[in-house]
Amino acid sequence: MSQRYRYDAAELGVLGAEHKAVPVGARALTGAEFVAGAPRLADLPTPLLTLDAGALAANVATMAAWSRRAGVDLAPHGKTTMAPAVWRQQLAAGAWGITVATPWQLGVALEQGVPVVLAAYPLLEPAVLRLLTARPRAARVLVWADGVDVVAEMARHLPPGAAAPVDVLVELGAAGARTGARTTAAGLEVARAVAGQPGLRLAGVAGYEGALAHDASPSSRDRVRRYLVDLADLHARLLAEELYDDVPGGLVVTAGGSAYFDLVADVLAPLHDPDGARGRPVRTVVRAGASVAHDDGFYRGITPVGRATGGSLRAAVHGWARVVSRPEPGLALADAGKRDLPFDEGFPEVQAVRRRGTGPAEAVRDAVVTALNDQHAFVRLGPGAGDLRVGDVLRLGISHPCTAFDKWGLLPVLDDALADEPVVVDLVRTVFG
Repeated sequence: MSQRYRYDAAELGVLGAEHKAVPVGARALTGAEFVAGAPRLADLPTPLLTLDAGALAANVATMAAWSRRAGVDLAPHGKTTMAPAVWRQQLAAGAWGITVATPWQLGVALEQGVPVVLAAYPLLEPAVLRLLTARPRAARVLVWADGVDVVAEMARHLPPGAAAPVDVLVELGAAGARTGARTTAAGLEVARAVAGQPGLRLAGVAGYEGALAHDASPSSRDRVRRYLVDLADLHARLLAEELYDDVPGGLVVTAGGSAYFDLVADVLAPLHDPDGARGRPVRTVVRAGASVAHDDGFYRGITPVGRATGGSLRAAVHGWARVVSRPEPGLALADAGKRDLPFDEGFPEVQAVRRRGTGPAEAVRDAVVTALNDQHAFVRLGPGAGDLRVGDVLRLGISHPCTAFDKWGLLPVLDDALADEPVVVDLVRTVFG
């Protein structure tokens, strides 16, 4: 059996009341002392969100293997977890870098020693621009720009005589989507503006296809594919106009959330040439971030893994909620709500019950979460749900891990969330400010 990956327990100090996943009796212990006692899931309070050690490791390995087969690099989006220990696990498995979405997240990544950071946004914060240009950096940072106005605003804050230029990727969007130049012609104008600024360096093109579609239907996939072809065409035009300067580390062409990364590889992997065997060195980089935790909702239904690329992903995150009230027939109230669980891509899924919070989990059918308050889940019970009682603990599958981790500063890592008596084997610290 391979050695289990180590997260944060060994480095944590004394646990306190700010760690809502930790039982009251453990608040005088360090993280290492707490885990050394092999606490069981039944010892933890509810509401609760946990990680599954085996599922995390399997998901990281699956995505690393997929990227090798597909012929692309990975820079998983770090905003999903904001857990530096998980980032290190992904980097150790072969990820080229980590993607972030705000200047603050960029600062966290740099402090954590991430070697390559894709800052997937326009960097307009003066202090951060000054930091990046003050001296050559150990880390490579690439930022986005989608308009001539964005380039002008960046340039306005560049200090004179910068020691290092800021590498910029031109972001291509589409009508009705999120950010990004709306046409290839507009993208060309952005590239020319970047190339004309001495403190900026044109380093490639970027995009996010996930804003264009929300399902795996043929029409949605066709729209995504057409967009990716346009992204490749923009890169080709920048090459033809010789707008790219010499870029240490090579040019970057990047797209790929967690829903359509198979299409990104189909269209953009032929551009991947990091050694420059066919001309200018180019890296095709996929940024799928939710795959590390996966889910039992949105991404379970749309992920390319298992549908077209081989391998599998497993939900590595689960919610746990105790039934605290049975006020009327067909209704149970559980003690987890919007403050504890994600709800923007669907309510949690009732999967199983641990009677009185311990022992083997029994599958639950015909039980549906129909609403969440701040601290309560409304669970409607059909005829096939069985008799849920006050004190029973529900295992909940969640949808959209990107809005789950931010509710927890510390997450217990279980050896196997589906075991009869799961045991805490580690702790993961998140950094959400």
